[in-house]
Amino acid sequence: MLRALALRRSLLRVHHHNTCTPSNSHTLRTLPTATSTSFLRRFSSSPEPPSSAAAASSSVDAETRKYLGYAALFVFCGAATYFTFPLPDDAKHKKAQIFRYAPLPEDLHTVSNWSGTHEVQTRHFHQPDSLDQLQRVVAEAHNSKTRIRPVGSGLSPNGIGLSRSGMVNLGLMDKILDVDKQKKTVTVQAGIRVQQLVDGIKDYGLTLQNFASIREQQIGGIIQVGAHGTGARLPPIDEQVIAMKLVTPAKGTIELSKEKDPELFYLARCGLGGLGVVAEVTLQCVDRQELVEHTIVSSMDEIKKNHKKLLSENKHVKYLHIPYTDSVVVVRCNPVSKWKGPPKFKPKYTKDEAIQHVRDLYKESLQKYRVEGSRVKSTDDGEQNIDELSFTELRDKLIALDPLNKNHIIKVNQAEAEFWKKSEGYRVGWSDEILGFDCGGQQWVSETCFPAGKLAKPSMKDLEYIEELKQVIEKEEIPAPAPIEQRWTSSSRSPLSPASSPSEDDIFSWVGIIMYLPTMDARQRKDITEEFFHYRHLSQAKLWDHYSAYEHWAKVPKDKEELAALQGRLRKRFPVDAYNKARKELDPNRVLSNNMLEKLFLQSETI
Repeated sequence: MLRALALRRSLLRVHHHNTCTPSNSHTLRTLPTATSTSFLRRFSSSPEPPSSAAAASSSVDAETRKYLGYAALFVFCGAATYFTFPLPDDAKHKKAQIFRYAPLPEDLHTVSNWSGTHEVQTRHFHQPDSLDQLQRVVAEAHNSKTRIRPVGSGLSPNGIGLSRSGMVNLGLMDKILDVDKQKKTVTVQAGIRVQQLVDGIKDYGLTLQNFASIREQQIGGIIQVGAHGTGARLPPIDEQVIAMKLVTPAKGTIELSKEKDPELFYLARCGLGGLGVVAEVTLQCVDRQELVEHTIVSSMDEIKKNHKKLLSENKHVKYLHIPYTDSVVVVRCNPVSKWKGPPKFKPKYTKDEAIQHVRDLYKESLQKYRVEGSRVKSTDDGEQNIDELSFTELRDKLIALDPLNKNHIIKVNQAEAEFWKKSEGYRVGWSDEILGFDCGGQQWVSETCFPAGKLAKPSMKDLEYIEELKQVIEKEEIPAPAPIEQRWTSSSRSPLSPASSPSEDDIFSWVGIIMYLPTMDARQRKDITEEFFHYRHLSQAKLWDHYSAYEHWAKVPKDKEELAALQGRLRKRFPVDAYNKARKELDPNRVLSNNMLEKLFLQSETI
């Protein structure tokens, strides 16, 4: 009898300390008293004599033992799984992906993009440090039909450069090979980062014509996806490429320029890493110069009156639209006048005064959610001095308190509008310093590019697009944070550039919508991701076809449901057949491809 009681208590204790499905819990909880008596009697040292009652209950005992065995097996398996694959402390909101937290093999490389939205593990991660090594890696992959997807700095908001099968990264091929001061050209290995390149040629009095918001991209990556800066007279960055060396699987290393196979050259400049590994690039530079940045806060009505002038009279210009407000931040950058010099301007507010109201809002919001007892556990470290945080860091902390609450986001956006109003003024510096932009922390991004007329006669479609987008946001009550960034470029001759056009006079507008991922809480990130794709879907449904808008190659989110429609849209805008033909000639085994490229550019044969 003692043995029977000990066993029963042991089973109940295991049940109490392990999570079971509702059905199994119900089974254990609702065992009848007679069953318990039979169970104890079975293990008693003094069995009862046979009787008609015992015979009648034999079938019940057998059934009970069967289900008790199932329950014990279930509990044992659950306990074994739990202690064999322990989850980390922060995994309470994660899905049950137990193998994710098992120890990884030493030869397994984990590669993720900067935003943490895409991650793969691979056993094949190559980092050649010379052209000869790169050629051997590509040739071996071609012969063995093993994928080695080219990947740069991982700054793309999607997984365009990632592949579980294998990757090749040129981070060790980062040298400046030649500078021609007279022709204002520079030849570099493709793994060099933008900031490293700019620092290396500044002593020659040279710099790049334009910049994206950040400087950490590898040159090979930034040109392959058609990245861009801003300025209606300035083309995307791929137009700065005047020659390149491409290591291809089928034809080895080939040199391309507008003189040497111009058709393939233009196609490969923005080739999405699918035609060959870009090994070396020759770029057309410009004289290094100081710029004056002028920031003001305007309204959409005022912008409409001055839009043509703003585009045509400023070398660089961008708008930062703030949802749920009428505020438009206008940032203009132009060379410092040789005659007048930099402007003399005394700001009305110090940097500390301009951001103080944001700190106050954070303290107020934090106290509010503490009182409510929600949402602050994962965002409030209790130690960090908010007076040391930049505006974008403060914005991340504010949004993290309640990222999907529209009313909370409206308050944050209003605080941002006030911050920019108090930050109006001038800033002077070298172009690589001035043209940068603090984009904030991890985020989902969807950027579209669409025609906006000609420089001499803008179509005003770019402003109409923004007005309709803001109407969608307000009607659907989307918790859309600021800013909606709007930039412009002239056209590109690269057929796969989103700004591709045979006319040099055409201008294109680039509009980016975002949602920040300011927390590492898995459930919160999942909820934000779902809301972002809802936001993006509404933008696509309401705007893209009407304005002939196409997403930036580096920002094409995964969308299985609309894959066929996406492929059809791409065929209308880009030379898909020509690109696939070049891929078949240069990379017949598709060793440079990945799942994303295969879906966008569907071919009959796949690796």
